[in-house]
Amino acid sequence: MKLPIFIADAFTARAFRGNPAAVCLLDNELENDTYQNIAKEMNLSETAFVQKLNPTDNFTQSSCFGLRWFTPASEVPLCGHATLASAAVLFYKIKNMNSTLTFNTLSGELKARRTEDGIILDLPLYPTYPQDVCEVETLIKTAIGDTLVQDIHYSPDTHKLLVRLSDSYKRSFLETLKVNTQNLPQIEDTGKVRGLILTLKGEPGGQTQAFDFYSRYFAPWVGLAEDPVTGSAHTVLSSYWSQQLGKKEMRAFQCSCRGGELGISLRPDGRVDVKGAATVVLEGTLMA
Repeated sequence: MKLPIFIADAFTARAFRGNPAAVCLLDNELENDTYQNIAKEMNLSETAFVQKLNPTDNFTQSSCFGLRWFTPASEVPLCGHATLASAAVLFYKIKNMNSTLTFNTLSGELKARRTEDGIILDLPLYPTYPQDVCEVETLIKTAIGDTLVQDIHYSPDTHKLLVRLSDSYKRSFLETLKVNTQNLPQIEDTGKVRGLILTLKGEPGGQTQAFDFYSRYFAPWVGLAEDPVTGSAHTVLSSYWSQQLGKKEMRAFQCSCRGGELGISLRPDGRVDVKGAATVVLEGTLMA
């Protein structure tokens, strides 16, 4: 078996920043365990599999493909950064001729549009609801200790818990915060929470670039201690911060050690456009 494979850094215009994802191009379906084995071998937060839908399709001219995402531990229903990486490989390396690509996924149809300075993903927008602190107090205490918390919301669609830190904290606090994720899957083992979002209100611009909000994302439940830049988390963050700030257009920064920037635009149809850059850093052939 020989398969074209790439690695692209998503939500960054610079190599070795943002979130790396492997992208594998498939003419046909693989055996079920092969997807997971390849993802384990790549050992990145996500490996994306882009597949032709018909025998007559080709990666240069066709505009619609199947898309699946795997962490080293399991398949996931939505991954924004690996979708961005997949579109970047098709647009920049395969030279796909279309301006918009459609991916058939477990989360329905997702579209990726090419722009002059990046790629725009058309993603679902998931509402959040206030969460009773008593139900998640142990989880939060284990993760961030005595850090001051301003608000707690939950997204039932994505099983993500959103914890807003006190507005008294600055970006540097979130960037350097030590988060303990090791025991979270044992503390929360009901299946309700599959991802933890820590978020912070943005700061006014000055000498540094202004962002509306900051975040970090942790998903030990699916084998990811911390994800560098997370498109799927922003389908939840966009909903929350749009209500909090009264804005439809926002700029976000994910404060992992690699870091990544996202442009957010809430759409009239109830979805969200997430814009980012991507850089392909590796091209090769998977042989197994």
